[in-house]
Amino acid sequence: MADAFDVIVIGSGPGGYVTAIRASQLGMTVAIVERAELGGICLNWGCIPTKALLKSGELYESLDHLKDYGLSVEKRGFDFGAVVQRSRKVAATLNSGVTFLMKKNKVEVVVGSAKLEKGQGAPTVVVGDRKLTAKHVILATGARARTIPAIGLEPDGERIWTYREALTPKFAPKSLVVVGSGAIGMEFASFYRALGSDVTVVEMLPRILPVEDEEVSKAAHKAFEKRGIKFRVPANVKKLTKLKAGVQLEIEVGGKAETLDAEVAIVAVGIVGNVEDMGLEALGVKIDRTHVVTDSHGATGVPGLYAIGDVAGPPWLAHKASHEGVHCIEHIAGLKPTNITSPIPGCTYTTPQVASVGLTEAQAKEQGLDPKVGRFPFRVNGKAIAAGELDGFVKTVFDGKTGALIGAHMIGHEVTEMIQGFVIAMTLEATEAELQATVFAHPTMSEAMHEASLDAYGMVLHT
Repeated sequence: MADAFDVIVIGSGPGGYVTAIRASQLGMTVAIVERAELGGICLNWGCIPTKALLKSGELYESLDHLKDYGLSVEKRGFDFGAVVQRSRKVAATLNSGVTFLMKKNKVEVVVGSAKLEKGQGAPTVVVGDRKLTAKHVILATGARARTIPAIGLEPDGERIWTYREALTPKFAPKSLVVVGSGAIGMEFASFYRALGSDVTVVEMLPRILPVEDEEVSKAAHKAFEKRGIKFRVPANVKKLTKLKAGVQLEIEVGGKAETLDAEVAIVAVGIVGNVEDMGLEALGVKIDRTHVVTDSHGATGVPGLYAIGDVAGPPWLAHKASHEGVHCIEHIAGLKPTNITSPIPGCTYTTPQVASVGLTEAQAKEQGLDPKVGRFPFRVNGKAIAAGELDGFVKTVFDGKTGALIGAHMIGHEVTEMIQGFVIAMTLEATEAELQATVFAHPTMSEAMHEASLDAYGMVLHT
């Protein structure tokens, strides 16, 4: 095998493998280095298998409401092992898909851990006993779960889990405490609660899902409590201790000490970039804590070396990584792509779901804008009523001066499938007049998007 390429991509997650495909499409010879499974964390241990688990939980929990639809079942139950196994099969399917795509696009897959050494141009990539050279090397090494060993927030594979252990548990815990209420923490809280676990979520900040609009965050808190999830917010985590048959979490809430006992703890306190053990420091790569510093094209400042995706910093989202990778390789090819200015949506696949894009109402005010805000609840939306999915609402934020849509926030059934409409609108710089003039199909839950746009200007029709 030839060890000289036009491009070497290190890491095969959504950022890495998409970059490799686009490079091949542009006529480049490409190698991709992966130390574990093709598809990275997202396809194998993150985005995809968690959605498979959540679907099982959603379907099981929906059995509680069959009578509302005139239906009944004689017996209900679940096979926890089968639930987990299905999620692994889903991950394996996606992994096979990426393997096929690498072959189709003539991308050489090199298995092993990569180390970088100074080269004549771009750094040399060393994998085992192979030395690979390329004109351009792109880091797409992703990130891993943040741990805090000093206070016990470190997985042991038995009672203290990160997302990885939570995806392939050996048993269904009767009780668990989740430390962290971001998307990862809340998705696992939602899944395990759906299957009957007693769940308590601990959050250091004043509210759960802290990056979301405050109204959405409060509505989510209320909806999750209705499902039986308990919260300790805001709470200062002091220490997590492993016991003989469980864990004990010591926290401080409102100045008072508390202890929480559970069979299992899930640590979901953020992620850190995979920058270690590659020789980046020796090459002079600038690292900000745990993330590589880059310019708008992904360049690191070291000739021929680029970084994209989670390892290059927030937002830590697979779709952002893919777009960064395409932008980076097109820049390398001399296509002069425009900078990634398109708004990046965020989704949380709990029950109910949460989705958002752009500025929150508070952020708009902090930036000195005069936002016009619209809201529309699903409880008066015809399709939502017919489907029995009444919880939640759509919120829109417009620039009061220009009429441009600058933010949209949703909570409710399948809103993660609806948010893209607002993403497209913001990308095309749509104004309130254009959204108000858009015809939305009836009956659909997306009509709430139209009504929220009307409501921002006092024109709402159905409330």
